[in-house]
Amino acid sequence: MQGPLLLPALVFLLSLFGAVIQKTKASCPQCPENASCVNNTYCTCNRGYISGSGQKLFTFPLEICKDINECQPPFSVYCGVNAACQNVEGSFYCHCVPGYKLHSGETQFKSSSENTCQDTTSSETTQGGKELQKIMDDLESLLTNQSLLRTGERQEISSRATSILQDVESSVLETALKTPEQKVQRVQNSTVAVETRVITDNCSEERQAFNLNVRMNSMDIHCRDVIQGDTQGPSAVAFISYSSLGNIINATFFEEMDEKDRLYLNSRVVSAAIGPKRNVSLSTPVTLTFQHVKVLCAIIAGALHYLYLAAFTWMLLESLHLFLTARNLTVANYSSINRLMKCVMFPVGYGVPTVIVAISAASRPHLYGTTDRCWLHLDQGFIWGFLGPVCAIFSVNLVFFLLVFWILKRKLSSLNSEVSTIQNTRMLTFKATAQVIILGCTWCLGFLQVGPAARVMAYLFTIINTLQGFFIFLVYCVLSQQVQKQYQKWFREMVKSKPESETYTLSSKVGSDSKPSEDK
Repeated sequence: MQGPLLLPALVFLLSLFGAVIQKTKASCPQCPENASCVNNTYCTCNRGYISGSGQKLFTFPLEICKDINECQPPFSVYCGVNAACQNVEGSFYCHCVPGYKLHSGETQFKSSSENTCQDTTSSETTQGGKELQKIMDDLESLLTNQSLLRTGERQEISSRATSILQDVESSVLETALKTPEQKVQRVQNSTVAVETRVITDNCSEERQAFNLNVRMNSMDIHCRDVIQGDTQGPSAVAFISYSSLGNIINATFFEEMDEKDRLYLNSRVVSAAIGPKRNVSLSTPVTLTFQHVKVLCAIIAGALHYLYLAAFTWMLLESLHLFLTARNLTVANYSSINRLMKCVMFPVGYGVPTVIVAISAASRPHLYGTTDRCWLHLDQGFIWGFLGPVCAIFSVNLVFFLLVFWILKRKLSSLNSEVSTIQNTRMLTFKATAQVIILGCTWCLGFLQVGPAARVMAYLFTIINTLQGFFIFLVYCVLSQQVQKQYQKWFREMVKSKPESETYTLSSKVGSDSKPSEDK
């Protein structure tokens, strides 16, 4: 009896289980391209992709998954010596640079540990490059432990840093001199970058100079200063740039506790060495060129601060001009106010932003530029040097806008049936509405760039504000009755002047033809 009853029950449970699974699968949201569903609830980008909002799990239907470029910062995959990283959709691979090939004959590999790139003209792998790479890797392991290097008194920290610089210089020069056939070698990782040059021809060119460049920093040195009169063997010069050492010996290392002015490290820590002779004097100057990122970024941030404030100040003046124009509908004498606006617009429009930026730069110049972007720093409320005037201008513009509509409402209620007056008032009403769209709401989109819709708001903000000048031209030039009348007058004068010139030319010809007949 139990056997026949058990089979239908089992079939029923299996059917119910299948229905539940189908229902659960159906509850998974519609994931975008290059994404998959997680726990039937969220979407996540596939390996090698990242969401536009930066969130690992998301449900926003307009979210996108974009490719991660592993070959650029902040990833910057290092493929080893004589190799380069190549990004592809959803992944990356390493390949040997031109003139080199893998020992296995393959064309691609994944990491520096698989790098066997060798010169196509030689069957042996570059030993010097491997040794330099080992030095770089050992240094990276050492500098990763910053807490170890930062502990102790200042004198101890400086001694450790000096020892690191000297050891790296000696090891790099020794490796370069072991392989003189490698004239130029370049090795780098996330911590340090090195370029070496070996001289074996005793400076055959009289005025020969070398330029070594690593991570946007460069050094120019003359060949004579490298060999130092040593004609018995090869000589070498090395130029080294440290990325992580600046986090240990940074600007705070040189500050005193009672100093009011803060110090800043404007460039990377670099070192240079020549060998095999070390303790020598140089006959010609050595030129070091640094990339001062902080200074350039601060200048850009200051320029943006001024330009944005100038744009908002002119928005305020435009709103004031619109209010005075509307007020002119009810005021008989307006010429004095109009003259006053013409006198103060340019000094206020460009002078007020200049004063604000000058005070900000004089009080806290170090807060211009951040590590992520060239803009105002958020520390010490410095950003309010921009947000304060902007919020004030938004508030005043809103008041002017309401006053304009209140004036227009009173004017419309007291007007007779004069068509021209009504048309002017309607045009002014249209312009006032356009002012809110052009000079108000579009900039408010900047405050809505949060959450999953941040990308959409960013696109709208960029597109609409890029067309702001076109909208102003459309409203105040193309749709302006005064401008239209002036163009019509100019066109009529052009058309009228053409027949008059033809008549004058014809009459001149007739006059010249008639004179000979009179003489006869």
